[in-house]
Amino acid sequence: MTSVAAPEWIDLIDPTPEELRKQLPSSVRPTALRALLEPHVHDDEPRPRVESHGDYIFGVFLVPVDVPDEDRLYYQEVDFIATRESLVTVSKTPPGEQPFDPQPAKDACRATDPVGMYVYHLVDEIAERYLDLIDDLDDEIDELEDRVAVEPVTPVGHRLRELREGVRGIRRTLAPTRDAVHKIVDDRIELDESEGELFPRDVEIAFGDAYDKFMRSSEALDLSRDALASVRDYLQGKIAVDQNEVTKRLTMIASLLLVPTFIVGLYGQNFRHIPELHWSFGYWWSWGWIIATTFAQLAFFRWKKWL
Repeated sequence: MTSVAAPEWIDLIDPTPEELRKQLPSSVRPTALRALLEPHVHDDEPRPRVESHGDYIFGVFLVPVDVPDEDRLYYQEVDFIATRESLVTVSKTPPGEQPFDPQPAKDACRATDPVGMYVYHLVDEIAERYLDLIDDLDDEIDELEDRVAVEPVTPVGHRLRELREGVRGIRRTLAPTRDAVHKIVDDRIELDESEGELFPRDVEIAFGDAYDKFMRSSEALDLSRDALASVRDYLQGKIAVDQNEVTKRLTMIASLLLVPTFIVGLYGQNFRHIPELHWSFGYWWSWGWIIATTFAQLAFFRWKKWL
């Protein structure tokens, strides 16, 4: 009995055009080849997708990478060409970053697995990355909520805007990735009938598990967005309280100056009969009133717990 050779997984990291063409099937369409040769573009481009091109499946995924120490998030593009005999993955690394390592997905594959299962393990690894990302995001939001009460408004507001922008970026990549996987689960992505099946029923069921992880990530992302909205409301409430405190202090200062101003004005009027005009202690008498009324107001404010 003739043994069937195990499918091959070829992983290319930032390949040259010559290296890429050497590993690809000759039937690859120019549009797919052009997408594979394009350099990595930041800001969540291109859009994740999975397409059937007849005798092969073409896919584009974006893998999120969180760098907590630097409070930033970036994406690594991973493209693939899958036939019944091989899986070719092309990892495009952003400048100055580490390339995507598919080794955990490779280790999960067995020699008897079809290529479709290889694709599943790749997608499942990406799904796990999104789950980990959402967990890290929730931790960041909890930390930010704690910072609202103890730190100045400006840095907290800046970090809040960064996280909101990050959530929008995750949504732009997560939603199309989830939809692409759903097409495989629904058997809408497959090779031509003459080529046979790349995603048999057991592989589609496995993809259902990956799709469930993407759904969980989407639902958790919605909760994270709501939590960010709560932090924003909390921050706005703190700003309002701080503004009230400033207004209260300004009012107290105005009140403290009001009575002395009245006394000075009273004793400085150019009238014929000025209070204590011929009294040698009149000047000090007015100062006594100023000091006494000022301390009386301070005592009143402290009693009302305004100070």
